[in-house]
Amino acid sequence: MKFLPQSLFGRLVLVLVVGLVLAQALSAAFNLHERARVVDRVSSLRWAQRSADAIHIMDTLSPAQRPRVAAILSSRRWRIEPLASAPAAAPADAQPASVRELQAGLQQLLKGNRPMIVRSLDAHLRPHNRSPLQWLMGVQQIAGVEIDAQLQDGHWLRIVQEPIQFGGHWSHGLLLQLVVLFCAVLLLALLAVSWITRPLSQLAAAALKLGQDIHRPPLPETGPREVRRAARAFNTMQARLARYIDSRVQLFTAISHDLKTPITRLRLRAELLEDDELRAKIGRDVAEMESMVLQTLAFLRDADGGEAARPLDINALLRSIEADVHDSGGTVSLAGRALKSYTAQPQALRRCLINLIDNAVRYGGSAEIVVEDDPAALIFRVRDRGPGIPAEQLERVMEPFYRVDDSRNPETGSTGLGLAIAQSIAQAHGGTLTLSNRVGGGLEATLRLPRA
Repeated sequence: MKFLPQSLFGRLVLVLVVGLVLAQALSAAFNLHERARVVDRVSSLRWAQRSADAIHIMDTLSPAQRPRVAAILSSRRWRIEPLASAPAAAPADAQPASVRELQAGLQQLLKGNRPMIVRSLDAHLRPHNRSPLQWLMGVQQIAGVEIDAQLQDGHWLRIVQEPIQFGGHWSHGLLLQLVVLFCAVLLLALLAVSWITRPLSQLAAAALKLGQDIHRPPLPETGPREVRRAARAFNTMQARLARYIDSRVQLFTAISHDLKTPITRLRLRAELLEDDELRAKIGRDVAEMESMVLQTLAFLRDADGGEAARPLDINALLRSIEADVHDSGGTVSLAGRALKSYTAQPQALRRCLINLIDNAVRYGGSAEIVVEDDPAALIFRVRDRGPGIPAEQLERVMEPFYRVDDSRNPETGSTGLGLAIAQSIAQAHGGTLTLSNRVGGGLEATLRLPRA
């Protein structure tokens, strides 16, 4: 879902916050509900006591005095009325539990089995008929009651208690308490989630930087047991990769050193040949062997990424490369400029750009460099008007030692490592190198280096 946070930190915080809010709301609702239930019981006892007191007072008065005293004792929601005759019989339907409890309490206070009729006035206001919202807010609704009790002289007395509703008021103190608890638990949750996810973030960052620097410092093996195991496995993998690359570089360095002597002997013996044509052919083969060895070593060295990165003036670097190409007889044009410096390995980035420009000059006769810079990435587009490359081979040409001799000039002496080296350098800087054919003929190499 798009509205959900994408990071593990965000999702854990969201789950904790939602759970915390629901828990606090339900806890407050249960507390309010329990408080309302207690108030209900206390109110019933108070009504029973008040009614019993009124009946005891009326027992001591004469029939003529009772109306005047009843008016004095009555209030807006609680009324006393002497009855001229006996009331109707008790209702046949079952009364609410609160009404039965009130009648039992009243009989106990009167200390006798006095004739009495207690009925509910508004059955729809019974507590179990509250809405879910009223229950959540702790609203308590109590039905009004009508008590008909017989006095000691045989006359009847009616006591009417109007329906009431109470509860549901979230006091400022309660709200402040909930806010303080919420903020405290939220702060602890943020700290806990940050503590748990920080090692995972470090592991992800280390995995991204592994391609740029295989010899980077190992990850600290801290945090929960699972995170420590993941960091330990990552450090072991990095160490094995570093040993593999180092052994490969050492292997080819040794091969290069051992091949220098026989290559030199071949060159000397070729010079002693009297056949000029044969001597020239052997000389070209020896030169190609030497070039392959040197470029292979350069490819491994660039893949190793041992050079330190530092901020570079990209515009000065491009002007220097442009001057070198002009001095060697090539044609190159430059458009656009970098807006600020870029942190990179100086010699590696220079070699990457030179390889792309050399390819454009060699196969297209000239090179056009377009620089685009924005906060997200620094982009170099190296274009030529050569024969291009078949679309199905645009990716394969960046494989080591792969050459498209049918579509490019076969008399170049290329070993097929130039684009592979350029791609390796681009990946070491966290960037990408892509090739595409231009409309109207030619090739465009796009080197994209991220700013972040």
